[in-house]
Amino acid sequence: MVTYHVISLFPESLDSYVNSSILKRAQERGIISIKYYNPRDFAMSAKFDPKAVVKMSYAERRVDDRPYGGGPGMVMEALPVIRAIAKAVGKAQGEKRKAQAKRTKIIFFSPSGKQFTNTVADSFKKYTDIVLVCGRYEGIDARVKKAFPMTDLSIGEYVLTGGELPAMVVIDTITRRIPGVLGNDNSVEERRVAGSDVYTRPPIIEYKGKKLRVPKILLTGHHEKIDEWKIKGKSAR
Repeated sequence: MVTYHVISLFPESLDSYVNSSILKRAQERGIISIKYYNPRDFAMSAKFDPKAVVKMSYAERRVDDRPYGGGPGMVMEALPVIRAIAKAVGKAQGEKRKAQAKRTKIIFFSPSGKQFTNTVADSFKKYTDIVLVCGRYEGIDARVKKAFPMTDLSIGEYVLTGGELPAMVVIDTITRRIPGVLGNDNSVEERRVAGSDVYTRPPIIEYKGKKLRVPKILLTGHHEKIDEWKIKGKSAR
């Protein structure tokens, strides 16, 4: 089983996606597990008194502050995130044999991180536990990365509101590569000849008086020529 440990201030934002379709079935079959750790649950008072936490309302458990050096927005504090990661890592290693404890990967989402690709996703399959650190606001205090060895990862050259969307992308991409998740392993497009465009029945549809047809080559049953057509179509894009 692969367990994803998601560090997030808004774990509910992942619910509808990870609890639907293929990811839902993968959890029901015991192939993957998804656990959440909210840094607010690890926030403490200004005096860092653990006993004071129970006296604070959930909203009062502050996890952000102004950035050093100036600038707009707020930065997530390091300690609540560090404690959340420590809990996730400790849980992972406590549930596995020592020989498996090293099979834990921590991912820190950052626009400047390493580009996430199919090749990277394949390399992550060897881990039994994957910790996904989702930032918010202006980001997370960089000292978090000094507390644990982790990989900076980006899903694209753009900036998102938080790390929850990248976390869902990573969970989906890795999970569909795990044997038994998809009904047919050939459904992983990267492992077979797959075209950019796909079609299904009926062979002809009409819209606004115009007939829209399936390419004739796909109706021939000549698989070698169909594969050539698919490759040609992808290279032309």
